[in-house]
Amino acid sequence: MSSKSPFQAVTYEYHHNINMKLLALGLNHKTAPVDIRERLAFGPDIIAGALRDLTNCNAVCEGVILSTCNRTELYCAVQDGAEAEVRRWLSGFHGLEHERVDPFLYAHADRDAVTHLLRVSSGLDSLVLGEPQILGQVKTAYQTATDCTATGKLLGRLFQHTFSVAKTVRTETAIGSSPVSVAFAAVNLARQIFSDLSQQTALLIGAGETIELAARHLHHNGIGRIIVANRTVERAHDLAAQFDGFAISLTEIANHLPEADIVIASTASPLPVLGKGTVERALKKRKHRPIFMVDIAVPRDIEPEVGDLSDVYLYTIDDLQTVIDESLRSRQAAAEQAEEIIDFHSGEFMAWLRSLDAAGLIQDYRQRAEELRDEVLSRARRQLDAGKPPAEVLNFLAHTLTNKLLHAPSSRLRQAARDGDAGILEAANELFQLDQTRLNANP
Repeated sequence: MSSKSPFQAVTYEYHHNINMKLLALGLNHKTAPVDIRERLAFGPDIIAGALRDLTNCNAVCEGVILSTCNRTELYCAVQDGAEAEVRRWLSGFHGLEHERVDPFLYAHADRDAVTHLLRVSSGLDSLVLGEPQILGQVKTAYQTATDCTATGKLLGRLFQHTFSVAKTVRTETAIGSSPVSVAFAAVNLARQIFSDLSQQTALLIGAGETIELAARHLHHNGIGRIIVANRTVERAHDLAAQFDGFAISLTEIANHLPEADIVIASTASPLPVLGKGTVERALKKRKHRPIFMVDIAVPRDIEPEVGDLSDVYLYTIDDLQTVIDESLRSRQAAAEQAEEIIDFHSGEFMAWLRSLDAAGLIQDYRQRAEELRDEVLSRARRQLDAGKPPAEVLNFLAHTLTNKLLHAPSSRLRQAARDGDAGILEAANELFQLDQTRLNANP
């Protein structure tokens, strides 16, 4: 593991706002059931407006919203003490009572927020340990926020650092060595129900990354036939063509559902796309041959009441946990190694963040020193113009500038000595390397 810091000298932008804090707030599959998660999800059609609304909060300076099947999280640069306002904003934006949502939320500040984002992006906080899709979702969330001008120096640096660390985790550990994902778990469960997939037809609802992964796993396991349904038929056709399948629109699902033995749904629709009545009619046409359904979407694509039908085996994303757990054991050692990498790089980011305060002080100190230099230099030039000898003017320049630069520090050190403030005296000794200076002067 490299110990080289990725942070270079930066222009200090927060010098006049030293109370700026990092905040990560949200909920996930570990803290909230799917019915709560779907109420707090941000669909792609509302993200831009939500980002504008979030960053219009008085205490929020920058913001990124990450919303996936398993989590809704806000990453913010905020004023000190802003957590309560962000909590209220999240529930209020979705029209929910704060008391209804708050028990399911977690919040992380500063280094804990950095560590959390690094763990999320590296797949260590996922339903499937080490799953790779989450990094792409984090990148998309950041790009969307950037396009909406909701990010600045702080979150920009944090997310770029995050992408670099996630890549390090992937390349230096075996966290992604096993092909485990939600899509893989769904297909693996289908294989357990149907021993021979070559005789089955799969209907895939949606055409995003998860559905594409499901299609690849099904094709690899010899699925007999694939149908892809999507709101945009062209996108469905592009995906179906890769696996010798065919595409339909969402409005055609009812006509083709009787053909489907396996249904896997993952769209961004805010409302279910498959209802109980449609499934009942399809079962009658199938003469009640069972259908295996997996609803990966949040909000759900399949009405929960469909699970009450006797010839339907409906699984939600939460139901896949047992299947997924069986595939995780080989990744535990890699996860421990990944945690060490993340801990190191969290510290690196916080060191950079703390350096912002020093950068501001240095900038102010240099500016003051330059003002004193210009003042003394101007007086020295007037003396030269008046005909004073250059050697005398140089002595004046050196003596006066030295006195002016050392006046304030010297006064503070004398006051520290009178007050018995050994901490300042020791800090000054270390800062100016006075002991080393004496050693060099007296070998």
